[in-house]
Amino acid sequence: MADVATAAGVGTGTVSRVLNGGVNVRESTRRRVLEVIERLGYQPSHLAAALSRGTPRTVAILVPHLTRPSTVARLIGALEVLDEEGYDTIVCNADTPEQRDRHLTALAARHRADGVIVVSIRLAKQRIAAFRRVAIPLVTVDAAAPGVPQTVIDDVAGGRLATAHLLGLGHRRIGFVGDNAARETGHDLGFTSSRSRLQGYRKELAEAGVDFDPALVRLGSHGAMVAAELAGELLRLPDPPTAIFAASDTQAMGVLSAAEQHGFPVPERLSVVGFDDIESSALLNLSTVHQPLEQSGAEGARRLCALLHGAKVRPLRQQLPLRLMQRASSAGPVQADPAGSRPDDAPRPLVGSGRRAHERGRFSSPAWRRAADVMLPRRSEWCADGGMP
Repeated sequence: MADVATAAGVGTGTVSRVLNGGVNVRESTRRRVLEVIERLGYQPSHLAAALSRGTPRTVAILVPHLTRPSTVARLIGALEVLDEEGYDTIVCNADTPEQRDRHLTALAARHRADGVIVVSIRLAKQRIAAFRRVAIPLVTVDAAAPGVPQTVIDDVAGGRLATAHLLGLGHRRIGFVGDNAARETGHDLGFTSSRSRLQGYRKELAEAGVDFDPALVRLGSHGAMVAAELAGELLRLPDPPTAIFAASDTQAMGVLSAAEQHGFPVPERLSVVGFDDIESSALLNLSTVHQPLEQSGAEGARRLCALLHGAKVRPLRQQLPLRLMQRASSAGPVQADPAGSRPDDAPRPLVGSGRRAHERGRFSSPAWRRAADVMLPRRSEWCADGGMP
């Protein structure tokens, strides 16, 4: 600010009034100051302004893949708390490691915000150190970070919970559809949830005395369309699984679509369990592992607000509970009749997996029609990157 004032031939107080929209500045002076600011590339420090006011004002939230339902739910929880506390919010989206690094560098070096919440993105130690050096409070949600307040779930336990549910129903050939190792494609943002849920799946199988069959595991990029293709591979096996655990609800929707396409009524011939319990899961009657998405965002925001007010946050690691939501997409396995008939006591299919399912009359409720039309569009309507519109 002093450099701007010198170059413009005014005092720092005048520069401050220009930046803050003060009225006691001649228009010619205002234009001269703004021209110098532009020429010098001056960027005001929000942190310094907050210190002069005595109250911090701006919080930044860094999220991956802004349009994913789980990300949106966490943002809703965080924004509600920050709004109540009177903070302005900057939301930074990262779809690639390059975007992640650019945002983190800017947030730590330019003081764009008084505090930062990082959601679902693993932070390298040097990144955490950079925030400490400039004394910007930092918390994470759905991501472990040494020495940083973090709000997380136990993904391994969640994988075990889903698998135990299917084992308890009597399934033994249980497939898994999840994310591949993104670092192999150069798009690694540090996600570990799918890998941890797969680990839980394997642990629960082992405890139940069921041999792990790698042929029943399919990994690919995150998205419903890719998940549908992976599930199709499983359903075309000579001995297909009777149940599939998907690492997210979005992927579970792809599994439902594949089941309908390949003639596997759900849950009569295939049980499906997802993970997250996003809003559309209830509309689709999808059994899933519920994690408190909005609560996690809200808790992260509350913990950051405490840091901004000078309070100590304990414990550093806050773990939120999980629970299994059993709905109509999971049931005990039914032995197929060679003649194609169905035993009288066999459970009737309660869940379809696409537009054609409800057109056949399997569902008639407005909720199902909305879910089928919105969440599972025709193949021609899927986005090119494998996501949904």
